[in-house]
Amino acid sequence: MSSCMCISLYAFIKEFDHCRPIVVVDGSHLKSYYTGTFVSASTLDGADHILPLAYGVIDSENDAVWSWFFEQFKKVYGERKNMRIVSDRNESIIKSVSRVYLVVPYFACIWHLWNNVYKKFKKSHSKLSEIYFSMAKAYTQAEFDSLMENVKKVDIRVKEYLKLAGYEKWARLYAPVNRGWTMTSNIAESINVALVSARELPIYDFLEEVRKMFGRCNCSYRKEASETYTTLEKKYQDMLTLNEAISTHMTVVPSTEYLHTMNDEGRHYTVCLLERKCSCRRFQVDELPCQHAWAVLKRKFLMPEDYCSDYYKPKSIVMTYEVPVYPLPDRNVWNIPAHISEEVILPPDVWL
Repeated sequence: MSSCMCISLYAFIKEFDHCRPIVVVDGSHLKSYYTGTFVSASTLDGADHILPLAYGVIDSENDAVWSWFFEQFKKVYGERKNMRIVSDRNESIIKSVSRVYLVVPYFACIWHLWNNVYKKFKKSHSKLSEIYFSMAKAYTQAEFDSLMENVKKVDIRVKEYLKLAGYEKWARLYAPVNRGWTMTSNIAESINVALVSARELPIYDFLEEVRKMFGRCNCSYRKEASETYTTLEKKYQDMLTLNEAISTHMTVVPSTEYLHTMNDEGRHYTVCLLERKCSCRRFQVDELPCQHAWAVLKRKFLMPEDYCSDYYKPKSIVMTYEVPVYPLPDRNVWNIPAHISEEVILPPDVWL
């Protein structure tokens, strides 16, 4: 087995309980003489802040090492309902996910897939890029099919490539579980960017910088959430407000207490409050009332926040960060077992 280490702080373990079970995985090469690859698994909290779950250093990326990483992750976090894993199209990651998590779906980062399309077919113009990303985020089958026809007109080879990649791997419409807003592995890449200068340090110093950075973020996010007095976190409060504004011109026709039809400029949509669903699919995918659901809620004098995901509410964010990342004591007071302190660590075998 290659040299590997994996760290998951107690705060991270407790915080994941208050976040969607979406795990984004990535690796980036260290630049010091010690080389190796920094690997991380992370997610987003209800305010779209990056929340680390596990991180570590491996000496090389291969099937065995990634399987080991996911095995350690599973020991700590288990397998939550509707859990999903997002990464670039690293073959070792894909194999390891299927080996360790037998029923957890793997999703491809839509940005990495687009880069593959660009490199393979040299199709970089803005029109095709816009079509592709709209298609990845499409809510309805009709919208997806219409956009795919536009791709076909530009280059049928791109259509076949995207189909071969598996619609369920990149298109939100086809995902076997709700993929939500996590369509890329950018959150892992953001961690890597924040650690650019730290990656020059020896391994211990590098890992300590990682821990301190996560501790600062943990404290900052807790303070921000505790000082938020809107019903939802800002991004989702703005979405809710916009949906309310759009809903003002709609006509509502009730069928039952919970089932209603909406007339939206000649198009009809069906809203079921009991199941929190709309035929536009935004209600159930976004997990907050779409403009059609808003029209029903206003007609029935119901509170929209009762139909929003708890993930978006400030109280949930505060609960997410209840456990702090505790400071590490000075090295002089560490209680190190003798068999560890007596072990001889050889310098790295590198050419200077």
